[in-house]
Formats: sequence, C-alpha cells, structure tokens
Amino acid sequence: MRNHLLKGMAVMFVAAIGFTASAQNYEFKPIKGFQENTNEKLEAFLESTVPMKTRKVAVFDCDGTLFGQAPYYLADEALYDFAKENYAGKTDAKSVEKMKIVDQLLHGDNVGVDFVQNRVRFLSGLTADEIQSIGDRMFHKKFQNKMYPEMKALIQNLENFGFEVWILSASPELLYQRFCAQQLGLPEDRIIGVKSRVGEGNIVTDELVYPVSQDEGKADVVRTFIKADPLFVGGNSRGDLEMMETSVGLKIMINPDDKKPEKVAGGKTLKEYWAADPTCIIEYCNDVPVEGQTYVTEEWGVKSNATNAKPSEVVINY
Repeated sequence: MRNHLLKGMAVMFVAAIGFTASAQNYEFKPIKGFQENTNEKLEAFLESTVPMKTRKVAVFDCDGTLFGQAPYYLADEALYDFAKENYAGKTDAKSVEKMKIVDQLLHGDNVGVDFVQNRVRFLSGLTADEIQSIGDRMFHKKFQNKMYPEMKALIQNLENFGFEVWILSASPELLYQRFCAQQLGLPEDRIIGVKSRVGEGNIVTDELVYPVSQDEGKADVVRTFIKADPLFVGGNSRGDLEMMETSVGLKIMINPDDKKPEKVAGGKTLKEYWAADPTCIIEYCNDVPVEGQTYVTEEWGVKSNATNAKPSEVVINY
C-alpha cells in the first residue's frame, strides 16, 4: 500500500512539473520611458525567440548604457576618491607609488590599454573583496540614483523570455561586480570587466588577463568568455561598436553621439551609423548631473562627460 502511495505521489509530482513548464508565461511588459515603436519591436523580437532551444544570450555595456556617466565615470570617481582618502599627501613608499599611478591616469590617454592597465596597477595589493566594496560604496554614495529604470525593465523582460543577461564593461571587473549584481539581479560571474589575476590570499595582482574588454577587445571577450553569439546587445559609445556587431539578432544604442565622426564608423557619427542599421534600436535615457553632488574627479581636473537630457518628444508613458 505504501509503495502504491509513493508511486502515485511521484506521478503527481512529475505531472505538476510538466504542467508548470508548459504553462510558463512569456509576457512582455511595455517599458515606461521607451517609445511606442521601440516597445513594439522589442515585444515582436522576444516573442520570436520563444521556440528557440539554444542559449539565448544578451550582452550590455555598463557605464552610459545601464546607468549614467554624467558628469563622471563611477570607476574614475571610485579610484580618485579612494586615492584622496588613503594616499594623497602621504610620504610613505606605498602612497607615493599609488599617487604616481594616479598622476598617469589623470594626464595620460584614457581610452587605451595603458589606461586600464594603470587602473589595475592602482588597485593591485588589495583583496578582491576590498575592491568590490570600493565600487559598491561609491555606487551608493554618488551613483545610486543614476541607474536607468528603462534598462532595468528591459533586462527583466529579457530574463522573462529565458535570456542569459551578461554585463561587459571596460572598467575593472571587481569594482563593478557587487553593485551591478545586486542592482540588476544577476550572478556576479555574469559581470565581466577588465580582469586581473588574483593570487594567494585573494590578493589582486597587476597582471592583466586577456582579452581586455576595451574597444574591439569586447568582441573578443564575448567569444572567449561568454562563448555564444548574442541575440541582443546594447551599448552607448564607440567602444561598444565591435561588441554590438557580434549580435545575430537585435541591438539597442543608448544616447548615441551625433557630433563626432568616428573612423571605425566610416566617418559617420554613432547616431548616423546605427540609424542606418535596421537591426538597431536607438533610445534615450536621462543622464544629467545630480544637483549639488561634488566629485574628486572634477577637483583633480578631469574633463566632464557629456550630459544627455532625455528629449521630451521621446518620453512615452504607459
């Protein structure tokens, strides 16, 4: 009798699992703040992916794509704020060494591999947990109101349709992992940035791990670490172009520049380049400085990033 009862319970359990799987609801929720035709394209695209049995991967840049970068990047402010608090004005060997790196960051090229190498050099010697804490503290101190609600809603929609969502940044990976994972509800290992080798005692070294997620290197990172052709990719800058072109489905470009011609874009501005791509959606998120907020980055003479106030004509409410 007991065996029959257990067998019956097992059948009911399997049946319940089957019913739950077959009844999964792929529901698209229109994104407040996106244009109506954007929501229509997103819904049609996501519904088209429902029958797919392979991995469904979406990849997003971070700064300027998922949260604001005006007037300064979180990574820069986190590093300079930490330097001011811990090393500036001190004469011990470690402080002098770290401030020399800061000087190179402040006065060197801020788009090449040398720049990301210097960021890694500055953070070396700390534990992985300490670096994650630096980024997390800075996010909550000065950037927590700059996360774009439209992009959080987009990620939620993608996950509702069975997508793996990955973040791919040119900033130090450990600096961004904790707060991005918490804010976006993603596993930390899906937050990829500039990697450096972690040694004994969880101490971070200054040894870069290649490929480096900078400019065209982002496409290499997709192929090397994510190991899938993304169905959806989002970015905001020239540094995301090669990564966006790894998409075999849809792309989204946030706040594209329409002033500077880019050689990699055939002499077109980013807005012109992506507007000519029928698989790319152009959208806008509000990225303006927080009133009254002060920045060490500004104090130390770094040029501010452009403000992108959301055009009133594209603010659509649902």
